[in-house]
Amino acid sequence: MGVSYRSAVEPSVRYRVALAPGWVASLAVVAPFLAGVSIPPALQYAPLVVSAVLLGLPHGAVDHLAVARTRGERPDWRAIARVFALYGVVGGAYAVTWFLAPAAAFVLFIAVTWFHWGQGDLYALRALADADHLRSLPQRIGTVLVRGGLPMLVPLLAFPEWYRRVATDLVSLFAPDAVAAIGWAFRTDVRTALALAYGALVVATLAVGFARADARRPWLLDAGETLGLLAYFALVPPVLAIGVYFCLWHSLRHVARLLLVDDDATAALQNRDPSAALARFARDAAPLTAASLALLGGLYFLVPNPPGSVPEWVALYLVFIAVVTLPHVVVVSIMDREQGVWA
Repeated sequence: MGVSYRSAVEPSVRYRVALAPGWVASLAVVAPFLAGVSIPPALQYAPLVVSAVLLGLPHGAVDHLAVARTRGERPDWRAIARVFALYGVVGGAYAVTWFLAPAAAFVLFIAVTWFHWGQGDLYALRALADADHLRSLPQRIGTVLVRGGLPMLVPLLAFPEWYRRVATDLVSLFAPDAVAAIGWAFRTDVRTALALAYGALVVATLAVGFARADARRPWLLDAGETLGLLAYFALVPPVLAIGVYFCLWHSLRHVARLLLVDDDATAALQNRDPSAALARFARDAAPLTAASLALLGGLYFLVPNPPGSVPEWVALYLVFIAVVTLPHVVVVSIMDREQGVWA
């Protein structure tokens, strides 16, 4: 077992650094839509564009150091080489899949992201919010499915045409006609069945958690986040909602996790100096973030139908995110195992 997911950093610091920004950002974004104010579609892409340099892409750029640090070791060239090999083999194979079967690659992207974003919130609940109500493996699986479904499924139910547009933009980079293969997902009967099944899962997961909670505050936080995000993704158009969530919810929580396995960053947090801890992360992430942006530029010259508009450029970026997410999930799953998140 490596570094435990439980942290000696004060809860107030954990909340302020890792959790509160996501809550504030979600409320700030949903407020105009509650008031009936619309945001121009072009501006809705801005958070995803910004995520290329702010938290979104960089949050995975420390994977080469994360596994060793999670094991309580100093990263050496062998540990770093193993992670690079993982990215080359797994990410490379997935990149080829986009060229050969883009519709299937898109579905895999949704499935992997569903699991990974749920996985990230499971860690956050246990490590950052001290949730004691997630006692059994079925509960943890249910929580992952519920939390990952909020950004991946709820927008499909609430904004099917937006969802279809984004799927078309991604798949059309490789084969414009291939998007017809996933047309079934947008049918009313399919979305209705998914809504009913997902709603039942949300109710069951929260109800079992309530029955098993020794302390009410973590369960209330879990329920509040779940229901709040349900409303958020049902009200805010998907591109904007996902962009803000990706940066200030999912990525920031993972950055906090990285800080808690870095001894110097943890010491800074214990001294109530989050700026020093985040500066260490920025330094560690900068080289591979820059390399990733260069690879993204190279992808432009490889796709059969290069992007020309902002939505198409964002689609290219999302394809690149998909390719690096798959090996990133493997790294995070190793961290989960080492820290006993599922134990």
